[in-house]
Amino acid sequence: MSQSYYIGVDVGTGSARASLVDTSGKTIASCTKETRTWRDQDDHRIFEQSTNDIWNAISHCIKTCLSQSKAAPSSVKGLGFDATCSLAVSDFDMNPVTVTKGKDLGQLGDRNIILWADHRAEREAELINSTGSVVLDYVGGVMSLEMEIPKTLWLKNNMDPALFSRCQFFDLPDFLTYRATNDNTRSVCSVTCKCSFVPKTGWQPDFFEKIGLKELVDHEYKQLGATQGHVLSAGSPIGNGLSKKAAEEFGLLEGTPVGSGLIDAYAGWMGTVGARYEDNGKLIETKPSIDEARHRLAAVAGTSTCHIVQSRDGVFVNGVWGPYKDPVMTGWWMNEGGQSSTGQLIDFMITTHPAYPRLVEMGKEQQKNIHVVLQEILQAAKKENKTDSLTELTKDMHFYPDLHGNRSPIADPRMRGSIVGLALDDGLSDLARKYNVTLEAIALQTRHIVDEMNEKGHAITSIYMSGGQAKNIPMMQLFADTCGMPVVLPFDHAGAVVLGAAMLGRFAAEAMGRKEPMKETEQNELIWKIMVEMTPPGKIVKPSASPKDKKLLDAKYKIFREQIDIQKRWRKEMEEATK
Repeated sequence: MSQSYYIGVDVGTGSARASLVDTSGKTIASCTKETRTWRDQDDHRIFEQSTNDIWNAISHCIKTCLSQSKAAPSSVKGLGFDATCSLAVSDFDMNPVTVTKGKDLGQLGDRNIILWADHRAEREAELINSTGSVVLDYVGGVMSLEMEIPKTLWLKNNMDPALFSRCQFFDLPDFLTYRATNDNTRSVCSVTCKCSFVPKTGWQPDFFEKIGLKELVDHEYKQLGATQGHVLSAGSPIGNGLSKKAAEEFGLLEGTPVGSGLIDAYAGWMGTVGARYEDNGKLIETKPSIDEARHRLAAVAGTSTCHIVQSRDGVFVNGVWGPYKDPVMTGWWMNEGGQSSTGQLIDFMITTHPAYPRLVEMGKEQQKNIHVVLQEILQAAKKENKTDSLTELTKDMHFYPDLHGNRSPIADPRMRGSIVGLALDDGLSDLARKYNVTLEAIALQTRHIVDEMNEKGHAITSIYMSGGQAKNIPMMQLFADTCGMPVVLPFDHAGAVVLGAAMLGRFAAEAMGRKEPMKETEQNELIWKIMVEMTPPGKIVKPSASPKDKKLLDAKYKIFREQIDIQKRWRKEMEEATK
């Protein structure tokens, strides 16, 4: 019997990746290609991309995987996509529509994606949040300007009405499956999590009319999809599979099953929480049950970080998105916390420091990664200052990390960063200390999110990491110590999300091969079976803070929470002073 393979496609903030995996989840071949992002020098809020550029990158990656592996196109049994929750705009013939403000807005053109990180729709989000609509109950009480409806409303407010009426609006994962299959059926994940499709009742006409998007209602939501509530659960086969054109672009067979897509963070959840793990080199053999998933928080940590957890019942958490019904498993609910800038924040704090050029020079001289160099500087400083830990070394420095606003659990885009404990020092030692408190601040904010989730009814007892930050072991130990729970690292920190996408392809292939439609429980059992079978064992990082260090971290956490209250109070005082 010939080997069966599945292809996962993961579109992140700065690149597209494809991986060819077998039924055990082993990666046979993988390829990554950078994608382009346009910024506006006069407006720091603007981030735009192109579906054509992304599609070309995906095609290159898939063809490279096939070439590297020498796998026959007929051996690829299914294909799955995940992507960032960015707004893609096209006309009804799939032609891209420009989203750039100015004379070309609404015309056909390549720059047709408003990236998730784009913050142009602040006024639109404020209007939405003033409505008191039931829609807000399912996004933590406050809709983020990063979601698709504020961005769609911005386009309505700035585009010629005739041009707006010809547009289709997609969360990016749904656009990719549309382009792959010529079928624009949307996924439960995208419309529920990012497009205000309310569990059980669907689109809310009074909400859209109140915010100025009555046109969507009048056109029976054709521009948003999910007409008459028709959406697909994760991995469900879409249409007739790969179209002839897409198959030619990918080097695959027409009709190859394509699974309904996921937002990248949810693919990261699929690619991690089914894992067993090694403890002191010994594999813990017990296979987890579906119920165990509700205790496992998936933290997908790249440019930003998303925190995904599943529950049997809807849990309402202020400032945390959701609860969303059925985004991955039918009948289950999920919540999504998030930090808008984490990996990006670490890079910013390092690269903007005056000592950065010297750090780069040292890395080259020693042939070491700059993060390793920074850790060595910190360890030397700890020894010189006779402190027991890095937390003690930087105990008088307190950093609040929301330089790009707060996503969770405050849900306030106006929050900004602050630092206490500055000295007249611009050398490598100062850079290393600021690097450490940046990692510390991200860990403290993770605890804040977990605490809020558990306080409202979740039962999180462990964190399952994926993304680039998972390879920073000192940072992962800091997470475990700060949150007081084990952190499980994936077998491949960079491959967990794209593996989740490949799982969607396998589900589509197996679902399409069944003679009878699956019942809800059968679908969930198959998804979980695929997750457990295809997720390689991870490694566990247990909390190991000394009593002294735990006391220091708890004190830092108290100060962290106070920084939020102080910033809000100061903002109010300054607003009152300008009246």
